[in-house]
Amino acid sequence: MNLYFRLVWLFLWRIRHCNKIDFLGTSKITYRALPSDCDINFHLTNSRYPAFMDLARTYMMAEMGFLKRFIKLGWMPIVNAAEFTYIRDIKPFAKFDIETKLVGWDEKYFYIEQRFVSERGLHCIAHVRGVFVCKRKQVPIPTMLAEVGFNEPAPEMPAEVVKWKAFLQLKKDRNLPPAPSEPIEFKSAS
Repeated sequence: MNLYFRLVWLFLWRIRHCNKIDFLGTSKITYRALPSDCDINFHLTNSRYPAFMDLARTYMMAEMGFLKRFIKLGWMPIVNAAEFTYIRDIKPFAKFDIETKLVGWDEKYFYIEQRFVSERGLHCIAHVRGVFVCKRKQVPIPTMLAEVGFNEPAPEMPAEVVKWKAFLQLKKDRNLPPAPSEPIEFKSAS
């Protein structure tokens, strides 16, 4: 429930007083791990990480200056895939930052890196692959780039994102049935 309060606080206060970053800049937002964010092991529960990441990505769009425009256009961000590497736990009442940045895109998806950092160091690094949708259709990446006025070449994606992308394709290839290449003909047994 407290993430709803944090979401309201994000829209009512933080977005109105946020910094400005460029399209490939790093956004930083600070939170504190409340006891209700923690599990029986007395650390931030792993289900809270993606919820905090959602808030941090929303904040990043506000810092870039695109949040209001995307809402007006009816563009909704959708996460297609995410991967997490947990390094050290976040204790109750600990203050931590979430650093969020767009690290690249391809013909279909954009890729975001998010880091949970405190005075104790790096706690978690995660990557998110996503799209924007409008009226149940994906917004093409070139349309999104044109809307934000970005016309430079795409940055080179980090090696770990390139390998993760290949891994996601392998999972898809191994688990989806092959598309029929030719219609199947049935012959009568006469």
